[in-house]
Parts: sequence; structure tokens; C-alpha cells
Amino acid sequence: MRFHSPEPETLAHWVLDGCERAIQLVADLDDDQMVGPLLPTVNPLIWEIGHVAWFQEKFVLRDAGGRAPLLAHADALYDSGAIPHDTRWWLKLPSRERTIAYMREVAEQVVEEVTHPHATDIVRHFARYTVHHYDTHTEAFTYTRQNLGYPAPALPGLTDAESPGAAGALPGDIRLDGGEFLLGAVRDDPFVYDNEKWGHRTKVAPFAIARAPVTQEEFAAFVDDGGYEDPRLWSDSGEWLAATGARHPVYWRRAANGWERRHFDTWIALEPHLPVHYVCWWEADAYCRWAGRRLPGEAEWEFAATGGLTPKPPYPWGDGEPDAKAAATDWHGNGPADVAACPAGDSPTGCRHMIGNVWEWTADDFRAYPNFERDSYAENSEQFFGSRKVLRGGSWATRARYVRTTMRNYFTPDRRDVLGGFRTCAVER
Repeated sequence: MRFHSPEPETLAHWVLDGCERAIQLVADLDDDQMVGPLLPTVNPLIWEIGHVAWFQEKFVLRDAGGRAPLLAHADALYDSGAIPHDTRWWLKLPSRERTIAYMREVAEQVVEEVTHPHATDIVRHFARYTVHHYDTHTEAFTYTRQNLGYPAPALPGLTDAESPGAAGALPGDIRLDGGEFLLGAVRDDPFVYDNEKWGHRTKVAPFAIARAPVTQEEFAAFVDDGGYEDPRLWSDSGEWLAATGARHPVYWRRAANGWERRHFDTWIALEPHLPVHYVCWWEADAYCRWAGRRLPGEAEWEFAATGGLTPKPPYPWGDGEPDAKAAATDWHGNGPADVAACPAGDSPTGCRHMIGNVWEWTADDFRAYPNFERDSYAENSEQFFGSRKVLRGGSWATRARYVRTTMRNYFTPDRRDVLGGFRTCAVER
């Protein structure tokens, strides 16, 4: 069971779809919202939509295709490696209309490149790379809108019929014998990131892992029991608590009838069986200590997602691409699903939602695998080794074409604005 490279027509569709999804996710925002406040965890959206188009033009049209630049001085505007974060609010950028025209012009020319009969593997590789770069940023657009309290966008083609609906809780652990397996990607996978390179034999001791992510109801019990007020539960002795003043998840509040959470610009009663999300690594780790549990190691997580099988399935359920029955991805349902939803997506070990719903924090620091091999885009991973924690599995806002069982996401442990949740493991006595 292996990944397959997309046909040129499919890749061309992805190129256009990635561009249009980015445009759709900001279409309703006014000019002030497209700039937004200067915050360390977001970009001005008017800059960010131009950046993803520039990235695609640079790697596919200019570097791989040998074409001349479409937009004068674009490198001085959109190169994220050269332009400091705070400077992006003060650049003299093209108008929204010109930026969107540039995005579509780049996408159309990339389609020409990938569908040309003599297109090289290099062109098609970087076309896919830049599609997934779009996918990364459109997920960021989603949590930027949440962070800033903007309304949920209306995305064409998505309906409530695609929502898994109420499904309830999924308690209990799966006991796994562990063993030796291949952690990471293999060389016949047609597309992986450098931080997945390369698969290496890893021993996993026997362990027990939760069938599903921690729910909002379970996390509320931790909050109500004073979990945010006891520094002994926090592995940094409460430094993060003291610095932030946090007393509950960032988008929660107490109301007359109990906890509520903010979903974009709307406050709703806390749904007990949804996975807790928008929590940082510190919060996940403290919950585990309160519950007498622990976060899974990265190798344990991948073992549970794949059953330790060789060859490794690209998805927990095998090689069929994610759909709404197997995984909460692609904005289906416009939010996370109950943890008992999507039974068709169970892993060989019986774990659910190991693809989609919420990214899951693991115990491990983000580090290079022993046989790490840098990508052409050197800034992708190496600069972050040792400073971030690993998340796995994807979220409800992740594009299904983007995620797989070997994928590693990574954020600093204080990030509670990203679509992060977690599942737990039993502590061996």
C-alpha cells in the first residue's frame, strides 16, 4: 500500500484549487481585516496571499521552468526568508485586486507547465510542493480568522451534509505490544518533506494509547478541578501560566449555564464530545499529569496509526484517499467532529481520528531523523530543529491531499492558536 503520484490533470486541478481556496478564505474580509493587527503568530492576510503565489512562481515557473518574473520586485515583497515578520505590515503591497490577479496568473501558468507533454519530474515535483505550501497557509488563514474573531467563511461546495454529525464519545485504550518498525518515509514515496527523511528502524516498547483524542468534556474537568492553578502539574513549574495568566483554553469562557467556546465570531455551548482544540503543548502536558497519563512519543503515535506494518500504509485505514467517512478534513462540517465519528478511518490498532479532526501534540521535540536529507527549500525544517514540539495527524481544516501517517507538523510549545489537540497514553506502573 503506497502513495501514488497524481496524474498531470489531477496536479493541474490541485494547483487551481489551492489558489481558489486561498482566495475564498479571504473573499469576505474588508481591507482593514486583510491587514489586521501586528501579532507574532499571524501575518497580514494581504501579504500572505501574495506570498503563496510568489512561492509558487519562484519554485515552479522561475527556478524549474526558467520563466521571467511576472511581478517586478516580488522578491522584495514576498520572500519570507528575507523579510522580517514585523516589516510585512509596512510594505507597499499591490492592491487586493492586483494580488488576486497575480495569484491566478501564476496558477494558470503552472498548469501550462505541469500539463505540457515534456514537463519534467522537477517541474511536477515543485508544483506539488507549492500546492502543499498553499495548503499549509490556507490552514493558517483558518486559524488566523479564529484568532482575530472574524466570521467563519462560507466556502462554496461544502454543505452540512458532509458533517459526520453527533457521534458521541469513544473512551478507552488500545493495548499494543510494540516492536521494531520503520519510523518515517521511504524512498519510493512520491512526495515527502525533508523532515520525514528517511525511514529508520525504531523499537517501540509495549504501551497503551487512547482510542480517541481528549474531549472538551474531559478537559473541562481538568479546568474545573483547578488544573490551571496548580503549578505542580506543569512541567515548567508554572512559568508559562505565570507569563500568560491563562486559566482555561484561550477561546473558552464561563457562562451562566457552563462553559462556552468561541467558534470564529460566535460563542456556543461547549460540545462535550468534540476533541479539545486550540490548546498548547504546555496545556496538553499538564492535563496528562493531572489525569495520571502522558503524551505519546512520536514513534508510538506513528506505530499506533500504522499498526507497525511493512509496507507502511499512507493512511491509518490503508491507501484509499481520505473522505468524510474516514476523516474530518477539508473543512467538512465547518469544524471538528465528535471523537466517535468517522469509524471508517480506524487504524489497524483500532485508534480513530489519527488523520484529521485535530493535530495531536506528541511528547517529542522536533529533531532531524538520523538520516535527514535537506530539501531544495532549506528553510522548511532545519532552522526549527530543537525549538519546537511535534504534532501529528492533521485537522478538520487540513486538506486531505496534504496529510499522511508519516507527516510531521511542528510548533513552539506555547502556540495555542493552532488547531492542536492531543490523545494520551497510560503511564506504566
